[in-house]
Amino acid sequence: MTKLKLLFNALTKFFVGFILISLLLFLPAGTFNYKNAWLFIALLFFPMFILGILLFIKSPELLEKRLDVKEKEKTQKGVVGFSAILFIASFLISAFDFRFSWSNVPFWCVIFASTVLLISYGMYAEVLRENIYLSRTIKVQENQKVIDTGLYGIVRHPMYFSTVFLFLSIPVILGSWWGLLCISPYPFFIAIRIMNEEKVLEENLDGYKEYKQKVKFRLIPFVW
Repeated sequence: MTKLKLLFNALTKFFVGFILISLLLFLPAGTFNYKNAWLFIALLFFPMFILGILLFIKSPELLEKRLDVKEKEKTQKGVVGFSAILFIASFLISAFDFRFSWSNVPFWCVIFASTVLLISYGMYAEVLRENIYLSRTIKVQENQKVIDTGLYGIVRHPMYFSTVFLFLSIPVILGSWWGLLCISPYPFFIAIRIMNEEKVLEENLDGYKEYKQKVKFRLIPFVW
């Protein structure tokens, strides 16, 4: 893929994502005067834009991998599909929650969740720096090697670790306990994704079985 085409694809997906999330939040909220939604959009899309620029300049190959979302594994397709339903429901319920004042989320909780999101995004960026093979789909690439340093020396799936906390923080930023309830099954689907992914990696990636013996925990240190 040429750099011009890569830039076009990246910008298209960025703006489509921005428009879709804006519609999911502001339409059911019935107003643009939804400050929590504007806060979330800023926290999500500004770092995403900066990270995209850095990847485009320093690692266009990795950016191209991150833009590829076409899963081939049947189990992974199911996980992605159910996760998408959870996200959409969480956004919609959070927006309706704002509209009808179902929840009363303290301001300090919103600030705490915002901090969690930024830290999680920082971990996400660090994982991208550590692992140049990190695609959005489950596959073993040519000449791929096991990464066992940095965050990968603590848990085997630090990317999923960061996304769990990032996604669970979103409804709180939006000011909705009901939205948090909607997204709460997400870690369960991530666990299914991890178990299926590890099966693929064990069968196709040299050294992965030994890596599992070295790093015991999949997602959360000392828990699982």
